[in-house]
Amino acid sequence: MIKVGLTGGIGSGKTTVAEMFEKLGAPLFIADREAKKILDLPEVTFEIADVFELKLKPDGKIHKPDLASIVFNDTEALEALNSIIHPRVHKSFEIWFGKQDFPYIIYEAAIIFEKDRASSFDYTVLVTAPKEERIRRVMNRDKISDEQVESRMKAQWPQSKKKKLANFIIENINLNETQQQVAQLHEKFLIFSDN
Repeated sequence: MIKVGLTGGIGSGKTTVAEMFEKLGAPLFIADREAKKILDLPEVTFEIADVFELKLKPDGKIHKPDLASIVFNDTEALEALNSIIHPRVHKSFEIWFGKQDFPYIIYEAAIIFEKDRASSFDYTVLVTAPKEERIRRVMNRDKISDEQVESRMKAQWPQSKKKKLANFIIENINLNETQQQVAQLHEKFLIFSDN
């Protein structure tokens, strides 16, 4: 079974693209969704609250905007958070992967190249979009300022650097064209899995 790592900067539309693959039958693992579930596990919540000296909300959960304001402005803090979350996400993925039987799977994560994870996959797909469009999408989605979006973008590599490393690139501007690119790659991955 082929492992396809799908990535892209914040606001590129990588989850939209990943879900297009899922509609074509490909099993989809979204690392960010899994990370959010893990963040809510009591033992992880307490560890993060302790490391970052955060007060928990009345329901015992982390106030995510407080955590985001710390980690997106401090690379060491972001590394500390990743060291708590990422090993658990990887373990969840391994368990999930063992249950799949499609010719290929999609693993969607923002920082595949930044974390030197590309070698874990048979192929990598980079989703790109113009910077202004990405900023607009994230502002609308997360209800945050353009400065906050720029701060998050700085925590990731620029698209130009990722383009040099990706096996395939999907330019996500027009959804119909994006869908066509996904369909073409879907056919390729089915062919690759037969070889």
